[in-house]
Amino acid sequence: MSNKQRVYLFGGEKSEGNAKMKNLLGGKGANLAEMASIGVPVPPGLTITTEVCAEYNELGFNGTVELIKAEVEEAVIYLEGLTGTKFGDSENPLLLSVRSGARASMPGMMDTVLNLGLNEAAVEGIAKKSGNERFAWDSYRRFVQMYGDVVLDMKPESKEDIDPFEEILEQAKKAKGVETDTELSVDDLKDVVAKFKAAVLLKTGKTFPTDPWEQLWGSVMAVFGSWNNDRAILYRRLNNIPGEWGTAVNVQAMVFGNMGANSATGVAFTRDAGTGENLFNGEYLIDAQGEDVVAGTRTPQQITKIGSERWAKLAEVSEEDRANNFPSLEEAMPTIYKQLFDVQTKLEQHYKDMQDIEFTVQDGKLWLLQTRGGKRTGAAMVKIAMDMLNEGMIDEKEAILRQEPNKLDELLHPVFDEDALAKAEILAKGLPASPGAASGQVVFFAEDAEVLKQKGEKVILVRIETSPEDLAGMDAANGILTARGGMTSHAAVVARGMGKCCVSGAGALKINYKTRTVQVAGKTIKEGDWISLNGTTGQVLDGAVDTTEAELGGDFAKLMELSEKHSRMYVRTNADTPKDAKIARDFGAKGIGLTRTEHMFFDAERLDSMRQMILAPDEAGRRKALETLLPYQREDFEGIFEAMEDLPVTVRLLDPPLHEFLPNAMELKDELANLKFELFDCDDLDEVDETIAKINKKQALLEIVESLHEINPMLGHRGCRLGNTYPEITEMQTRAIIEAALNLKAKGINAHPEIMVPLIGTVKEYVMQEEIVRRTANKVFAEYGDTVEYLVGTMIEIPRAALTANLVAEHAEFFSFGTNDLTQMAFGYSRDDIGNFLPIYLDKGIIPVDPFQVIDFEGVGQLIEMGTSKGRSVKPDLKVGICGEHGGEPASVEFCDGVGMDYVSCSPFRVPIARLAAAQATLKAQK
Repeated sequence: MSNKQRVYLFGGEKSEGNAKMKNLLGGKGANLAEMASIGVPVPPGLTITTEVCAEYNELGFNGTVELIKAEVEEAVIYLEGLTGTKFGDSENPLLLSVRSGARASMPGMMDTVLNLGLNEAAVEGIAKKSGNERFAWDSYRRFVQMYGDVVLDMKPESKEDIDPFEEILEQAKKAKGVETDTELSVDDLKDVVAKFKAAVLLKTGKTFPTDPWEQLWGSVMAVFGSWNNDRAILYRRLNNIPGEWGTAVNVQAMVFGNMGANSATGVAFTRDAGTGENLFNGEYLIDAQGEDVVAGTRTPQQITKIGSERWAKLAEVSEEDRANNFPSLEEAMPTIYKQLFDVQTKLEQHYKDMQDIEFTVQDGKLWLLQTRGGKRTGAAMVKIAMDMLNEGMIDEKEAILRQEPNKLDELLHPVFDEDALAKAEILAKGLPASPGAASGQVVFFAEDAEVLKQKGEKVILVRIETSPEDLAGMDAANGILTARGGMTSHAAVVARGMGKCCVSGAGALKINYKTRTVQVAGKTIKEGDWISLNGTTGQVLDGAVDTTEAELGGDFAKLMELSEKHSRMYVRTNADTPKDAKIARDFGAKGIGLTRTEHMFFDAERLDSMRQMILAPDEAGRRKALETLLPYQREDFEGIFEAMEDLPVTVRLLDPPLHEFLPNAMELKDELANLKFELFDCDDLDEVDETIAKINKKQALLEIVESLHEINPMLGHRGCRLGNTYPEITEMQTRAIIEAALNLKAKGINAHPEIMVPLIGTVKEYVMQEEIVRRTANKVFAEYGDTVEYLVGTMIEIPRAALTANLVAEHAEFFSFGTNDLTQMAFGYSRDDIGNFLPIYLDKGIIPVDPFQVIDFEGVGQLIEMGTSKGRSVKPDLKVGICGEHGGEPASVEFCDGVGMDYVSCSPFRVPIARLAAAQATLKAQK
């Protein structure tokens, strides 16, 4: 056994960690140590490091206990000295909380156990010591329930069933005719505990453990084990959190918010997590523990008076009713509120970021249980950073680095059309937990949301309240609606982190999981019916409401200006139409990195000419068909060049195999069979002759289609191979490009075409295509009596091209890495078929991420680096970019910056994300 430290203390005069130790202590443990060291009132405790999580996975339960036992026992003695209590004592017991704490925030994904250390004797001791028997038994009830769920795996039998403990509790409330658990008497709680324990014995065959040390080890190991539960694994996958990081375990002395009317618990944010407004806000509950707030089982009250007044307006509660029955913490406990306000100010100033704070008030004393950088929507992320920049709290570089690039996507989502919104019927109102506009079909279970999403359906997940088990369904849904819970409930916090529209606490909803219906506003909403959610106002609307494009400006525009200022690499777009080109330019694209010419041929009229070209028996026939396509191509290029006036536009020559433009062989055979059957129904010889002619024509087409059939068309007759075997195709496309540029020049519009040869594997393939392009361009120049500047380059998407890039660079004027095909060929994975095994590969850790989403830095990345280096060894000023879909993925953009690329190119709506990622890459490289 090594002598390395595995347990770190905080509280009292010791704070063995600090905020910089997140990798070892996890975010929660590091911040608890930091808060203790700066004088914030934190219950003392100990943190078992993230390294032990990895050791637990190797050693198991008993081996891990043996590994950390001595350190934990010594730490518990320290806590006993600070608190004046003793762990396991029946008269003055030390009670503990056990919580997870990974280095990245994963709200609700792992497990927590509160009130640990209680048994029948300790309950009596707590009751006597506190003089509050009800509090003691309420704490015991909570402990048995949480321990049973987390450690003993007491889960619902099916998705329609409720939690077995909640079922017992609901029966007890119903029997007493009360609405909340706070209305249950001591005897009621004793009866509930007895039934809880009976349920444990029935389910597990074992009695509920009474030894505090057994309880502690069971809880600590359960938290380590929860690192690899399904919801935690899914959350890590959604948020790119490595599985090897592990979680720390934090064990703290309990403080109690359920000791009566002078106690409370709550969650607060130093700024609004939904909008970014600089307004302290949050929710609290009197006589409760923290899980009550985040679980949504009770609808909490607002911390600030202004927040309470806003809530009352949304809930249509009168001011008199609000003040008397739903007072804010600011009104109900003004002294505590002042202390909490001062602490949140101190914490935000210290961390220089919006904080998510958990607190407990025990018998009139404030305790802080956690602080962390708060989950926020994309809009809030931008506003908070820009506000803090304006306030002088952070500088420009930090404002850029503070952003999560992918969350900018939320700002680009459509919003409800104002006219449609005014006509929509309001079914209910809840809390605007996470802004946005969402329409979809109602589903009640997470699994159903996943299934429907896979079918391409839009869904709204409707729950009484969500739990961490619903994570996959929340990710699949367009929006989330709950009947219970507040702005800090699980649904609200996770939805904001995901950027999902969410309305919580819509109390008018009467949800029945068994019948899969919602009763509201005199209507029955069935599963499959359409509803809409306005996450900005909290409205639940009947049916699907029309949307319109979001308008961007203000802080978003300022952030883009900063990104431009601090970027080395610039961003282009992949666009095939003038409309897409304009959208991308409005988002700040500095040109087009990929125009796919094949997309221009699928219009019905053009497709007919394209098929005539393919079916032509000789070159003369092909050229005749291409002549009809030339005006279409020229017109398309004129529109795109005009939209990108003064900016470069890279046009890829025809890439896909020709069979993609032809009818499907099986469909042709079916049509042929039907025509032959029609012969039997012909009434005269003329009709017979006409049908036979159709059969012959269809048969000839089928023969051509079958002659073009390839076993592996993606590695077949496509790309430059088409242009080199049918030079007339390259000639037509070159003519269309150059004529379009010249026609615009005559109108005073500057076009900068860059002609890209696709799929080369040898330098000779490129040279042959370049010769055709140059010859054709010169011919057009002579015809027009004018010229335009243009470049000829190639797409590097075959490994051999990367390996011989120095030879290619002797001729090519630019490289653009086509990472989609490069990834296919480097891995030997078919992009269309990877779905059959990718989930298994990800689960087993064979590959860390989908290589078609994030560049494989180890393999494909080496080819990119090699290709760039070899190309520039011959031509130092060689322009290099990327036009695969990786060009809009932040980690891949950072890699491209490190390689020294000039630009990345991505789809229009990814341009802002890529611009921000490019700026971050530059700033990180400077550190």
